[in-house]
Amino acid sequence: QSILNVDLPKKDVAITMMETSKNGHFETHDGKEDNKAMAFLRQRGKVGGASAQQYINAVGSDEGLAGKQGKSPSGSLNKAKAAFKECTVHGIIDDMSEIFPFTSSGTQWAGVTDRMMGGVSNGDISRQTFQGRNANVLHGKVSLKNKGGFIQMATDLSLNPSISKSIDASNFDGIELTLFFEGPDNKQDFNVHLKTDACTRQFSSYRATFSLKKSSWRTVRLRWDKFIGFGACVELTPLDLSTLRRLGIVAIGKEMDVTLGLSSIRFFRDD
Repeated sequence: QSILNVDLPKKDVAITMMETSKNGHFETHDGKEDNKAMAFLRQRGKVGGASAQQYINAVGSDEGLAGKQGKSPSGSLNKAKAAFKECTVHGIIDDMSEIFPFTSSGTQWAGVTDRMMGGVSNGDISRQTFQGRNANVLHGKVSLKNKGGFIQMATDLSLNPSISKSIDASNFDGIELTLFFEGPDNKQDFNVHLKTDACTRQFSSYRATFSLKKSSWRTVRLRWDKFIGFGACVELTPLDLSTLRRLGIVAIGKEMDVTLGLSSIRFFRDD
């Protein structure tokens, strides 16, 4: 395993990313289109038998409005909610030790594509043994047609949104991710998007870009000063680490086939 310090600015259950034109939600139905999608996933070994579960994930365009909460999927945590520690206590956002789609800090992963805004990108997220590790795997195809161009896996950060929808990560120096990329290209760029209280528009976020070489696990560290405000309200607004709400790992901006494994994600402090 190698560590990549980035200096650029800018078990098996699956979530299928589909759109409904009425409310912008990804959801599964009992209709024909859903049957086709579920059949496809069964062929890939993503769902089936007693482990099959359906999810509804409420999101806005891009990574959703800051703090917008998805409906709870059918499934259960390994332990009581009160037994979880918020991600700022030990810095761990997810070490993949809980039942998917739950994180080890008590929040939940959701899948997002550009289809709610008219795009045609598609994909799914699953928890599986991937290249020798327990990992979230984002698999799909990014298309630029109809002014689209992204797929992502995302999670809110607050353990108790009824008390506070944001967390304070100001005691940390950045985000550390361990990832594995598979695809037709030897190297690919990906983004991490952060939402804060300032991100009141659907397309606003703080973004950092990093590159991954294919076919090896790599640990990427993104310092806070690498995140640049994008979109209305935040282009000229500094990143406020005391109001972090949501984090997304995004394949964006170019046509690509994506298989991206994530085995851990956490905040880090400089030694």
